[in-house]
Amino acid sequence: MREIPGRRRRLLSKRNERSDRGPDMLGAALTFATEWQWPVLPGVAPDPRLSGGCGCPDPACSVPGAHPFDPGLLAATTDERMVRWWWTNRPAAPIVLATGGKAPCAVSLPAVAASRALAALDRVGMRLGPVVASPERWALLVAPYSLEQLGELLYAKDFVPGSLRFHGEGGYLALPPSETGRGQIRWERAPLPGSAAPWTPDVEAVVDAVIEALTHTGVSAPEL
Repeated sequence: MREIPGRRRRLLSKRNERSDRGPDMLGAALTFATEWQWPVLPGVAPDPRLSGGCGCPDPACSVPGAHPFDPGLLAATTDERMVRWWWTNRPAAPIVLATGGKAPCAVSLPAVAASRALAALDRVGMRLGPVVASPERWALLVAPYSLEQLGELLYAKDFVPGSLRFHGEGGYLALPPSETGRGQIRWERAPLPGSAAPWTPDVEAVVDAVIEALTHTGVSAPEL
């Protein structure tokens, strides 16, 4: 087929424009909200004037650029029109998942310990759902759980590493491909392609397996 130079230049130009804009945050937010029915909202962008700083008023913010601010967490939604409005006006805003309810929850731990724990779980054939990774912590997505369920689970344990964090009802988690003050959020274990919401394991199975892996592999899980 004969090449048409003008058309080729236009296509390359459009492709370069898409590349220059960076990750398609709107597309990702729409997938989470409308296809998977995960309630999301825009997070605070990192402050470009501060290395690792947050755009919120707290100078000591512990999760810079990776938390809700305005609007607040209760505004999280699966409504397509609202999601489009937010990320059309704030195209680089991090995507924040409101965990719990009908949305996934998460168990997170420091990145080095998480990497070794996941390797140990793979060796014993533990089935995991998606895993969200930041430079400092990895979060294993789990099925929704209640505070009562989590309390009973932890009460029954002889030992729970203090470095474990639980993102349940009323919590939040930044999702890929968000850029935060601490770096890029990515999938360590990406959801399988398709329109259905990703499968997530029960929190009991994940907590049991992670504690077992940390305890019997001698993995150090420092407080972070």
